[in-house]
Amino acid sequence: MRESVSKENVRRELLAAFKVVLGSFIYAVGFQFFMYPNDIVTGGLTGIAMIINYLTRLPVGVLTIIMNIPLFLYSWKRFGLRFIAYSLASMLLCSAFVDLLAQVPVEMTKEPLLGAIYGGVIHGLGMGIVFQTGATTGGLDIVAKLLRKRYQHINIGTIIMGLDLFVIALFAVIFRLYDRAMYALICMFCTTKVVDVVLYGAINSKVCYIITDEHERVKDAITRELDRGVTFLHGEGAWSRKEKDIILCVIKQRQIVELKTLVRAIDESAFMIVSDSREVFGKGFSSYNSD
Repeated sequence: MRESVSKENVRRELLAAFKVVLGSFIYAVGFQFFMYPNDIVTGGLTGIAMIINYLTRLPVGVLTIIMNIPLFLYSWKRFGLRFIAYSLASMLLCSAFVDLLAQVPVEMTKEPLLGAIYGGVIHGLGMGIVFQTGATTGGLDIVAKLLRKRYQHINIGTIIMGLDLFVIALFAVIFRLYDRAMYALICMFCTTKVVDVVLYGAINSKVCYIITDEHERVKDAITRELDRGVTFLHGEGAWSRKEKDIILCVIKQRQIVELKTLVRAIDESAFMIVSDSREVFGKGFSSYNSD
């Protein structure tokens, strides 16, 4: 038993290490081939390093490593050795890949809008893959993780977006490249959306409330035809003062049309409320993940 658990842990850590390498490489590709050539500043310490690079021509990767040192020292006790090890590896890999790819004579696009969109998507994909391991790419991502630990109701992509705004504004003021700052905002929006999709998934579940006098028949149809569980919530009509059971169910997005058809066939006067659900944990949906 212990041997199987140990093998599973080894496989999990090997997968995490692979994700760190892959995510770091994708991160660097988005930055070096799409953002940097079009003067689209990224946020975080990489963005600050990019500003210093424009002023001094010092390598972005080396500057990023130097500025990350105090942040790693501060977060050592807060997140533990595993976080530090993977985040340090990711930060070093990102910095190395950025400087290595700078030597590759490839020009993907000189159109700033394309650079902002594709750079943001690729950049965000790399960050999201690294974040899946519980690590970060270093820099202000560590600050975002610290804030996320305290404000868990805010997605990490949203926190990163707020921190990046400051760096982008600083870039615009120093170099008076306001149009590039606007492109950077587009890039930042794409990055944060992709990070959230990679971490939390696309919205593919719906929460449904169904108010009907035929609640037993509707319940039977949902469990039989859609293979989904339901919960009865006890309610009372404010005008009629009549008690009735409200059906609560969570279904996959692809099942919503079928659910509407089932409910309409049983009770055309049923009142139905459908809303998006970002995350659903439990049988038939996502598993719990402490990271």
